[in-house]
Amino acid sequence: MYFRLNVVTLHVPALRERRSDIPVLVHWFLERYAPGSELHVSSSAMKALMQYDWPGNVRELENCVERAVALGNGKLIDLGDLPPSIADASNTSISPVELEGEGSSRAEPGLAAEASSQTPQVPLSTTDLEDIERATIQRVFEQVKGDKALAGRMLGISRATLYRKLKRYNISGASGSSSHALQ
Repeated sequence: MYFRLNVVTLHVPALRERRSDIPVLVHWFLERYAPGSELHVSSSAMKALMQYDWPGNVRELENCVERAVALGNGKLIDLGDLPPSIADASNTSISPVELEGEGSSRAEPGLAAEASSQTPQVPLSTTDLEDIERATIQRVFEQVKGDKALAGRMLGISRATLYRKLKRYNISGASGSSSHALQ
């Protein structure tokens, strides 16, 4: 039976190897556990989420967001709403090499670990988080071929927020086929 099921093998990298997916996943889980609410994540909480290694991968992130929604004030998820293990991890930092920034190529997991052991550890700054947010929005926007409504749903943000962020990061709708982008 194994050989019948083993037709196509997919390798899905661990969440710690694709940290740029964390903001998108957080917003998706926020929409799942607090639909229609204007619940946001503070920059310090997002920084902690980005720096954590996620040994439980996406399921652990989902549980963390569900916990934060349940314990939070319904308006803002802050560092105190996160599990202590994740909040404590915010005191440590990750290397910029481990982040997939715009224009950088994706390195092999072994190379990233080797490079990060040689690179001094630098904490994430607001600029780093903005770069990650910009790259995430750009990637999603390209995946949906410029469909702003779908991009907003995938990112877990309203269309107005998406328009504001597109303008802020100077992301144009001309990159894909945007004939249906203004629906």
